[in-house]
Amino acid sequence: MKPTVYLDHAATTPLDPRVYEAMLPYLTEHFGNPSSFHSIGKTVKDAVDQAREQVAHLLHVRSDEILFTSGGTESDNLAILGYARKNQEQGKHLITTRIEHHAVLEAMLHLEKKEGFEVTYLETDRDGLISPEQVEAALREDTILVSIMYANNEIGTIEPIAVIGNMIQKWREVRKRPALKFHTDACQASEYLELDVESLHVDMLTLNGSKMYGPKGIGLLYVKRGIKLQPLQFGGAQERALRPGTENVAGIIGMAKALELAQKDRENESIRLIPLRDRLIEGIQSSLKKTRLNGHPQQRLPNNVNISIMDIEGEALILYLDAHGIYASTGSACTSASLDPSHVILALGLPYEVAHGSVRFTLGHSTTNEDIEYVIQTLPALVQKLRSLSPVRVDEKYFL
Repeated sequence: MKPTVYLDHAATTPLDPRVYEAMLPYLTEHFGNPSSFHSIGKTVKDAVDQAREQVAHLLHVRSDEILFTSGGTESDNLAILGYARKNQEQGKHLITTRIEHHAVLEAMLHLEKKEGFEVTYLETDRDGLISPEQVEAALREDTILVSIMYANNEIGTIEPIAVIGNMIQKWREVRKRPALKFHTDACQASEYLELDVESLHVDMLTLNGSKMYGPKGIGLLYVKRGIKLQPLQFGGAQERALRPGTENVAGIIGMAKALELAQKDRENESIRLIPLRDRLIEGIQSSLKKTRLNGHPQQRLPNNVNISIMDIEGEALILYLDAHGIYASTGSACTSASLDPSHVILALGLPYEVAHGSVRFTLGHSTTNEDIEYVIQTLPALVQKLRSLSPVRVDEKYFL
């Protein structure tokens, strides 16, 4: 039997048994609607309130600053569309980067093309880093929102969010521009990085349950007290009328538990994964010519390995790996139906041929030394076969 090596944890993580155990009573026994006035409903409402308090404690914020949503995409959309539309009288200039998740980029593009906003898209360096100086140089008197992700979902680069946030906060105070806010998508960061909102100096923050061994279909948006958003949906008073609809109770309970476990274990898990990550990088690059590590070599997530393997197509390699029980990806799962090359790799200044050859391995709780060695042993023959069939030959200047 072929082994099973799951290395696509950035796309989704399996449900932690401890999270499932916490959720189970709210999938069966405690089925009430939290908005009902009777005791069955109140029992469930108390559990949701407790989960909200738990999340708030982990982020070092107030419980009324936590909004539960259907996932990271909705949270990003609510932060960007909701804030821009509600506060456009204060200005119509927005700032983001070219390597954001499509949930951010598509929201920005809609505001730009359909609603008269102006968006500045910051360029990264070759490792995917944005500097505070770049952000500061882009700020204007009519800027009302900056959105920069904490850690990139494709290449794993960790942005200096705390430094950028501190700069924005000081700029806002000096220029007396209280409408200027800072949002970060922290979906990939929750398993490995500090989420103290005060230390990060962010006004809004997005998280997704399925990226931290929690359930799918649940996310949250931290919104600093006093910030006004325009809702994207209508129909009820749930989540301060900003996200109406009957709450996903089991999902909320599961996400709170998953976030608790992630933050509790993040340092130990990072220490365990970094040597595995680095061994995989070294093993691939020592056994294969013409490869390029995408993302910052040190300032990257402990579980992320994104490598462009020249003279092949990444999608073909994913299929070959799948046949050998290795499950990886070419980039974001949200764009897997598209044949377009990764917008993140292209944003690094690399050509289409390099982007098409990119493969992302993302490690997780189940990853072992044996898994990594199996990938290193299996990969060269598959690449050799694909290169023998490929008409593409990438210039060596892109992988030196």
